[in-house]
Amino acid sequence: MHKLPLLLILTILFGCQPAKKLPKVAICGLAIESSTFSPAQTEEEAFHARVGDELLSYYPFMAEDSSLRKRADWVPTLRGHSLPGGIVTREAYESLMGKMLGMLAENAPYDGVYFDIHGAMSVVGLDDPEGDMIKRVREVVGEDILISTCMDLHGNVSPTLAEQTDLMTAYRLAPHEDAMESKRRAVANLLDRLESGKGKPPYKAWIPVPILLPGEQTSTRIEPGKGLYGKVAPIAAREGVIDAAIWVGYAWADEPRNHGVVMTYGDDEAAVSQGAEELAEAFWAARHEFDFVAPTVTLEAALEQALSSEAKPFIISDMGDNPTAGGAGDVTWTLRELMARPEFQSADGPSLIYASIPGPELVAQAKEVGVGGMVDAKAGAAVDDRFSPPLQLKGEVTAIQEGDIHAETEIVVKVGSISVIVTGKRKPYHHESDFTNLDLNPRESDIVVVKIGYLVPELYDMRGDWVMALTPGGVDQELERLGYTRINRPMYPLDKDMEDPDLSARLVKLANERNRFRRNK
Repeated sequence: MHKLPLLLILTILFGCQPAKKLPKVAICGLAIESSTFSPAQTEEEAFHARVGDELLSYYPFMAEDSSLRKRADWVPTLRGHSLPGGIVTREAYESLMGKMLGMLAENAPYDGVYFDIHGAMSVVGLDDPEGDMIKRVREVVGEDILISTCMDLHGNVSPTLAEQTDLMTAYRLAPHEDAMESKRRAVANLLDRLESGKGKPPYKAWIPVPILLPGEQTSTRIEPGKGLYGKVAPIAAREGVIDAAIWVGYAWADEPRNHGVVMTYGDDEAAVSQGAEELAEAFWAARHEFDFVAPTVTLEAALEQALSSEAKPFIISDMGDNPTAGGAGDVTWTLRELMARPEFQSADGPSLIYASIPGPELVAQAKEVGVGGMVDAKAGAAVDDRFSPPLQLKGEVTAIQEGDIHAETEIVVKVGSISVIVTGKRKPYHHESDFTNLDLNPRESDIVVVKIGYLVPELYDMRGDWVMALTPGGVDQELERLGYTRINRPMYPLDKDMEDPDLSARLVKLANERNRFRRNK
């Protein structure tokens, strides 16, 4: 009898086996920072919701030839991400949720969900939108499947969100240069647990830390934030721990969930609990050391420094109405003060770029007269007029740019020696190209004023010098002026002499378990 070659036998036995079935993983989420101290409201269109392949292509680590892309059968449903702003209308939230949940239900069942959120969304009538969101996702996909969540470190982790999430992580840098790295870690952790068959980590430690500070005081560029966040990765790398995170929370919403939180999770109860307690204790111990990431002064003092400085550009952060933190973006107070200064009233005065102020009326007029034409129209304070009314701008149009995803149309109006960027809708200015596309050269300008808090890396690298101005608005840096009524008290730094809190680990039950917390002994 003819004998089959060994290679052929092996091919028959092993080469024809069916390929291992890939886990089926959905992607969904809504992300925004929204200030409850701003009169602005955020509508559905602001989220620029991505669905299907458009959503998948948003993540660089999910390119078609990437290793992560090949490890699962991906079902990208809906994820929306808005610029920070005012509270989200209930209609917008329910509409987006209806679409998201419908797509999830249509493609169910799943092995896992990547839940991509920010963590500081406020919605009319809801105290914990992300907690509500994940509970409603669970109602569709079930309590037994794995959910991995990635968040901004300025988000808030409520007990509900902690319970309903199996794997949770957060950015470790502010500014958030590690955003995509963190999202990739959240996805990789999910796939690792699915492929290994280990499933839900049995231990999740959640510790509330009664600290509420703005991001401008907790940047990881300087101490103590740099050293504090430097402790996260080593704890996450310990045997029995999968990941660890510190959330500083979101200071401009008045809700019980707004405060610092530490979480760790993994397979070893002692390692998870100890790691969480170490981070929480380090966070609390550093509370008196947190300070602004740059010199912080009044606008008048900032201008005096800028006008006497030879460094170009001298950047001033107009912090109180910062649209990247939730401000309405249309407060005119700072621009009014600038235009009242005699130094800037002549065309040959110190060059200053102001970025930016929304002014649809002026934009429409500028489009009619074109570059080189004169405009005389109101801008700003259509949403937030509490500190200054709409501002009449009269000057020459030096640039018109259309098609920006946020601003829609951008106009530059020269008023004296100030180049005012006026937009159809609010827009933060982060990149040098944001200016050069409008024929402005920020590097050669004497002064650049931006509605922002701490400078993003590109502006930070560009600065000749920099100060942050304590200006009014919906994200006022002087927290005592905001008038909190609903956050948990005592809270540092509002209650500076409060007693030390209990920072022992609360072990959070899994989403399919009944009781929520038990205190670690």
